[in-house]
Amino acid sequence: MNIVLLTHCRELNKKSNTGSLVARVLADACRLVVWDRVSPDLQLLDSIEHESVALLYPSDEAELLSEAMHFDSCIIIDGTWQEAQKIYNKSPYLQTLPRLKIAAAKKSIYSLRRNQKESGLCTAECAAEVLKVSGHLQQANEIEQQLIGFIEVSKLQTS
Repeated sequence: MNIVLLTHCRELNKKSNTGSLVARVLADACRLVVWDRVSPDLQLLDSIEHESVALLYPSDEAELLSEAMHFDSCIIIDGTWQEAQKIYNKSPYLQTLPRLKIAAAKKSIYSLRRNQKESGLCTAECAAEVLKVSGHLQQANEIEQQLIGFIEVSKLQTS
């Protein structure tokens, strides 16, 4: 299972960004792509065309992520909810992909940003859920443990 983080450029320098944590834990199984509306990443477009790729993006049309699903890569938009919506709306190649959503079984532990959706998860939590469902429990657990430490350290630095 490969994770593609389609990242808004503003996320790259934010200390509260959890996408970098996912990339660090997954190493070669994760690819960070900086989103560009005018010049989409050619490697990403090629993988969408030639591989089994899904997009984690909650909507009415999205299917619940389940163990029965099989895909090579999962794209997770890495940004605020507003940035993610902009990326989705301005990227026609994303709108053709099968969309997946996570069952809202747990509340996010991520509390480093204001104005978050009540039922929303941060990028690291999303990646962990995708990995769990696809049978990669060790990687999912590692991301969750790293996220807990990341949140604790971030809170100490701001207090």
